[in-house]
Amino acid sequence: MLRFILLFALPNLSDDIYRFIWDGRLINQGINPFEYLPSYYINEYQGIPINGINPTLFDQLNSSEYFTIYPPIAQGVFAVATWLFPNSIWGSSLVMKTFLFGCECGTIYLLAKLFKNQLSTILWYVLNPLIILEICGNLHFEGAMVFFLLLAFYWLKKCEKVALSINKWFVLSAIAFACSVAAKLLPLMFLPFLIRPMGWKRSFQYYMIGGVALILMFLPLVSGGFFSNFGDSLDLYFRRFEFNASLYYIFRWIGFQVSGYNQIASIGPMLALGALSGILYLSFQAKNNKIIKLPNYWFWAICLYLLCTTTVHPWYTALPVVLCLFTNFRFPILWSGLIFLTYINYSYDEYHANLCMVAIEYSLVIVFFIWELKNYHKNRILE
Repeated sequence: MLRFILLFALPNLSDDIYRFIWDGRLINQGINPFEYLPSYYINEYQGIPINGINPTLFDQLNSSEYFTIYPPIAQGVFAVATWLFPNSIWGSSLVMKTFLFGCECGTIYLLAKLFKNQLSTILWYVLNPLIILEICGNLHFEGAMVFFLLLAFYWLKKCEKVALSINKWFVLSAIAFACSVAAKLLPLMFLPFLIRPMGWKRSFQYYMIGGVALILMFLPLVSGGFFSNFGDSLDLYFRRFEFNASLYYIFRWIGFQVSGYNQIASIGPMLALGALSGILYLSFQAKNNKIIKLPNYWFWAICLYLLCTTTVHPWYTALPVVLCLFTNFRFPILWSGLIFLTYINYSYDEYHANLCMVAIEYSLVIVFFIWELKNYHKNRILE
């Protein structure tokens, strides 16, 4: 019910919606949103009017200096929403939220199928305030990513009964996985974990099917500047953006002591490389080679990534929240509550990172994690 009610309210804890509207309106004019920076259409477009692209909307963008970074599933929803409501931000928001509401209904259905007779487990996700607020309230596409990832896992489980042969469930699972990546890129880090349970041959076939599906989804957005501009946005994410980080803030402090300035340009990529190395190590050290254990490994992979990244927005915890249900650990549930403290950063006249709140958040999560680790030591991480 809360999810349904939030469909009719504009997001008020996030202004990402204005970039969604901007990209969607460009697409409906036949313009690739990856081609130019938003400022190009305001300052350099030779006065050619584009319906809905104007200084008023431009001033509401929180990323006007960066190329868009939203992949094709998200872009498709933006385009449909702005096509149906070309002049109404509220109407476009309603369409986007309706899509995510449908994804959330699908996620809850899949959780019910995967956790039969375990209502208490499912409710950790269904009633989680962060999930409700950030997906159906603040319009974040983690809802779509989670749904398609669970769908891929659910269909892959069906294949296990027939020795992972290439049947319709195998193909559908690979396509669903591609859709998850096309909603948010994060699930790409889970691909190495498929090799142990599926073997090199079957995992390669899975990659090929999913890869073809992903290419077909990206194809309408590919243009001359797509790869360089999309790459620039990813590079900026690791080299310039910082919010609610953990390890990064420690390294940043050390960098200040050594050099006197913020070394994010080198620390960000270093931590990203560390996360990648750790994820690959986990994928090849996993002891259990059954499909059923995949969410367990994915859970530790996303936790490692979030530990190393320079930016951890509240909605980023949606993935560890849903994946922790497949383990004995519940520290992401606590984290999803404490991470709301970070919104205090936006309450100041000028944005300011309140590191005291960050310290409280991560300290409590770490203490709870250690307690859980001590109590559930028999259920070791890689089994």
